[in-house]
Amino acid sequence: MPTNSKDIVLLAIESSCDETSASVILNGKIKSNIVASQVIHEQFGGVVPELASRAHQQLIVPVVSKAMEEAGIQKSDLSGIGFTRGPGLLGALLVGTSFAKSTALALDIPLVEVNHMQAHVLAHFIEEPAPEFPFLCLTVSGGHTQIVRVNAPLEMEVIGETRDDAVGEAFDKAAKMLGLGYPGGPMIDKLAAQGNPEAFEFPVSDMQGLSFSFSGIKTSLLYFIQQKGAEFVQENLADICASYQHTLIKMLLQKLRRASKELKIKQIAIAGGVSANSGLRKALHEMGEKERWEVYIPKFEYCTDNAAMIAMAAHFKFQNQEFTDQKVSPLPRFEMN
Repeated sequence: MPTNSKDIVLLAIESSCDETSASVILNGKIKSNIVASQVIHEQFGGVVPELASRAHQQLIVPVVSKAMEEAGIQKSDLSGIGFTRGPGLLGALLVGTSFAKSTALALDIPLVEVNHMQAHVLAHFIEEPAPEFPFLCLTVSGGHTQIVRVNAPLEMEVIGETRDDAVGEAFDKAAKMLGLGYPGGPMIDKLAAQGNPEAFEFPVSDMQGLSFSFSGIKTSLLYFIQQKGAEFVQENLADICASYQHTLIKMLLQKLRRASKELKIKQIAIAGGVSANSGLRKALHEMGEKERWEVYIPKFEYCTDNAAMIAMAAHFKFQNQEFTDQKVSPLPRFEMN
């Protein structure tokens, strides 16, 4: 694809956990988004950090090559390299960071570091329609649960977050207790669609302000399973999943509604891996109609970890001339603000 000197052509790398991904963005438009998932973790019931970093090393070159080929871009066309600096697994982040640094050094082009959670929010700008500023974004994943006030592409404020476990972890740990395997969230979502969300009652933890807590509901489920026994659980699995998921969604949306009322913001978005949950998406749309919100949910492919969202964030930072240098290193606990 021919480019000129005024074009902004970026290669973006995502390697924060167990997805190896590369994307090419041209003047703010995604031209390719390649994601290679690591199935090896399924047999262990969760992501094994050492195995994840080894898989990234094996996959990153072919994934980048495919992204460049699909976009019709040559290395000489690139204006810069974007990469996930954090948060995430140290070994996994190190692979992506090292690849980005060496490529930028070899091509003598700028290096753009990206916060993974900020990128989840900016996934909303990959395709139209996009939310207007300011908007609230509920970011939900295996490691994070936050309500973010977004004032501009690079101006975000976390106004509420979990005090213990993330909601994604609450899904995955529940699935493990119920014997559903890994990844647990999608399995609970699938079974929940077949069950009665009001069959069983689980406690709703209501922290002060806009904070979340999901450790209590996990403990409640554990006691429920121990009390009812394996046979009862298997016979009522769909209803248990539906009731558990319904409670988690209720906790999320209660806080989101409170934030909307307090800040008088009706532009509402959701992002992160858990935003792919069909029950959550449906409930958010229903609440949006009731509260007269403008609701924005990215396409499924941009909800889970992917390099297109990293590319989008890198594009905004490149436009703002926010570059980093070769001294940069991964930050597993990279804070958004």
